[in-house]
Amino acid sequence: MKLLLTSAGISNPSIHNALVELLGKPIAQANALFIPTAIYGITGGAEIAQKVICGTLGDPFCQLGWKSLGILELTALPSIKQELWLNMLQQTDALLVGGGDCQYLTYWMQQSGVADLLPSLLNKIVYVGLSAGSMIMTQFGTTYGNHTLPPETPKSLNLVDFAIHPHLDYEGFPNNTMANIQKLAATLPMPSYAIDDQTAIKVVDNIIEVISEGNWRLFEGS
Repeated sequence: MKLLLTSAGISNPSIHNALVELLGKPIAQANALFIPTAIYGITGGAEIAQKVICGTLGDPFCQLGWKSLGILELTALPSIKQELWLNMLQQTDALLVGGGDCQYLTYWMQQSGVADLLPSLLNKIVYVGLSAGSMIMTQFGTTYGNHTLPPETPKSLNLVDFAIHPHLDYEGFPNNTMANIQKLAATLPMPSYAIDDQTAIKVVDNIIEVISEGNWRLFEGS
């Protein structure tokens, strides 16, 4: 398993170098697929998705100089024959999973069948998460509630045994202070990483490494 779980994308040289190391080749020689699905669970999602793809919003993610970049929309996959998209997914080098609503993203990961494929895929490809795209791989997720899913719908896939709280001290999320995250982390049974937008968590098999040029903190579970 090779994961790069970011708060805001490839925001600094340290995170960029970690991505290249995981890929085992330069980004210019790597193919990527972008999953925008989570973005549609937040206000203005369609416009935000376009900006993330074009690289006009936030830190570099899709526009990193990939050899090729495709879009994999999870909500479309249940109505498409699997042979039309499975081979493309299996042959990509990096799966870029954007931010937005964790619950909405988790639901469509499961409904599309991609969640079932991830354990085998992650032996071959690099999973690069951004915000909610990172959180769903952990044991804790959140929701904006801008959808009609039942409240009991899972908010994460539980593939790693910790939680991530992204956007630490980001001015656009005034509640994301270290003090508030510490209070939240104290209610969770698993360890929690509070990470700012200059920080990412790299996971290779069972080895966890914090990649940071910013601020972060690990809280033990309750």
